[in-house]
Amino acid sequence: MMKKPLLVMTALALSMSAVMSPITASAALPLAVNDQQLPSLAPMLEQVTPAVVSIAVEGKHVAKQRIPDAFRYFFGPDFPNEQVQERPFRGLGSGVIIDADKGYVVTNHHVIDGADKILVQLHDGREVKAELIGSDSMSDIALLRLDNTKNLKAIKIADSDQLRVGDFTVAIGNPFGLGQTVTSGIVSALGRSGLNIENFENFIQTDAAINSGNSGGALVNLNGELIGINTAILGPNGGNVGIGFAIPANMVKNLTSQILEFGKVKRGVLGVQGGELTSELAEAFGYETNHGAFVNQVMPGSAAEKAGLKAGDIIVSVNDKEIRTFSELRAKIATLGAGKNVDLGVLRDGKEKEFSVTLQEAEMSNLKADHLHESLAGAEFSNTTADDNTKGVKVTKIDPQSLAARYGLKEGDIIIGLNRQPIGNLGQLRKALDSKPSVLALEIKRGNNELYLIIR
Repeated sequence: MMKKPLLVMTALALSMSAVMSPITASAALPLAVNDQQLPSLAPMLEQVTPAVVSIAVEGKHVAKQRIPDAFRYFFGPDFPNEQVQERPFRGLGSGVIIDADKGYVVTNHHVIDGADKILVQLHDGREVKAELIGSDSMSDIALLRLDNTKNLKAIKIADSDQLRVGDFTVAIGNPFGLGQTVTSGIVSALGRSGLNIENFENFIQTDAAINSGNSGGALVNLNGELIGINTAILGPNGGNVGIGFAIPANMVKNLTSQILEFGKVKRGVLGVQGGELTSELAEAFGYETNHGAFVNQVMPGSAAEKAGLKAGDIIVSVNDKEIRTFSELRAKIATLGAGKNVDLGVLRDGKEKEFSVTLQEAEMSNLKADHLHESLAGAEFSNTTADDNTKGVKVTKIDPQSLAARYGLKEGDIIIGLNRQPIGNLGQLRKALDSKPSVLALEIKRGNNELYLIIR
């Protein structure tokens, strides 16, 4: 992965070994000046903070190391192919109660990933065991259920599509294991993507101070409503510099409802390829705005084709909510869920049109490689899932007589790089192949091994 100077993307779950003990200071302020009550967030926070919890996890990281064949030859055929090492870990994070009656708590997937034991500390000091109902690594959301707990307080969920840059925000979580902490700021930006934190990125950016341990905590508005789940920060050495990111509440709501209904996320697929609508592209097509998602290809048999979308369309809204970028479109469609009916606002030939689309399920969307690169013809690809434990593009099917197969590509291979560019999903693979390179240096993960295949 390419390293950025000074700035690094940091997930906000906290390892116990990183707990710090900073010095804090406070000063008493008057409650009123000239008989006028001073503004305060305290009344709102008194209602909201009981819904935010601290999460402590324990588990084991399993590392597999392949044993060189020379050792197996020396010790005999019964010598194992690989060595398995287990390393215990402990970590801290935050969570938000979204259903008091059923004890449902939402947090980040990376907070509980690999945990054997999950312990939740409530605002009143009670400690409760939690059960993992389901999670989704590609959107970094997990849903927990608290055991036999009464007198819980749930948070109200806002419509995050109504957010505007400049709206006030309050972040609540458990930074550095200090216990519940509240900070404030504003919405700095909306629809942030391309940060390589998750597969589906449509972040709220805020300057409210958030740090390690805030993962899974609440980002709320001044009404005390949940507008996002704090997920990551951008800063030197993992520290806060006023650039934090949260998963929008509407995405959280869609994902948790799917986990509750199906036990997993049934990702929706529109079936288009495209990119951002740049000012140059907008000018070339005669559009005055560069907000929207440009469609450069509609996949055969896809939901988009059935609905009547065409290459050259610009998608500007989903269910009457404005779309700013292709990445935002991708994230919203993926998290709405398979089988959902979606109304798309489209610009075509300077005119606004409406299309109703029924989303297909992601598992139905294996991509044939014929149109990506002639040397890959005969193979089919899909994005990896949480079960693969690797982000990349998986070879789901390959014709044994194809050129790619003769070069050594096999079913089950996971492409994680192309010509020294990291590949995390099909979109990145398409983009890397847009220039039609004459030589493909594929970085492949095959089982526990990594190798390069050179395809000409």
